[in-house]
Amino acid sequence: MSRTKEFINGTRGAIPLLLGTAPFGLIYGTLAVTAGLSNAAAMVMSLLVFAGSAQFIAVGLVAAGAPTLIIVFTTLVVNLRHMLYSATLLPYLRTLPQRWRIPLAFWLTDEAFAVSVVRYRQEDHSPLKHWYQLGASLAMYVNWQFWCALGLLLGSRIPDATSWGLDFAMPVTFIGMTIPFVRNKPALICVISAGAVSLMTGFFPFKLGLIVAALAGVAAGLLTEKSLSIKAVLKEDRA
Repeated sequence: MSRTKEFINGTRGAIPLLLGTAPFGLIYGTLAVTAGLSNAAAMVMSLLVFAGSAQFIAVGLVAAGAPTLIIVFTTLVVNLRHMLYSATLLPYLRTLPQRWRIPLAFWLTDEAFAVSVVRYRQEDHSPLKHWYQLGASLAMYVNWQFWCALGLLLGSRIPDATSWGLDFAMPVTFIGMTIPFVRNKPALICVISAGAVSLMTGFFPFKLGLIVAALAGVAAGLLTEKSLSIKAVLKEDRA
């Protein structure tokens, strides 16, 4: 398969997820305006950060008057999941030069990962699969910037856009992307634990409950995996 074909297929593969991120980008733009950010600052954040959940959380914390340290720390923890994405894709990208790995790392999002990892795992041994990821990533990037910009332009003209419920699209999209990757007990325990803790800590100030939930989910998953490993070793010893 040619580079162009891989790129086009990657763009096409991202189309269903573009629909889910569109309203979320629109809401980000409108919230950035109401939070007091200038259009330029909000757009620069979108262009350089390019992380929907982090941008959404940062804007909410700015509106709540949270200290800068809290904003930075919270968005950092929320985005730690990208380290797992990178570790998963590393075997497929390790032979690429830096001029490829750096932009692909910058454009790596939940949606781009979900689409690209499926292509990488297909057993056709194509050496051009990174062009598929590039197509999916650029489609997501352009789509996100468009909707964020539109939200900024319409922000002052849309009364209480959050009441429209458009922000519900992103959680649904995330759930849809997560379910196919919950293939074992540790992953299931991680997801359930994080979800339960997030509900119990929703009242925490400055959205600190997200940090607690993330840490709880990771800890629960690791403990479950360790427990299963110990049981497997004991079972072998008994045999």
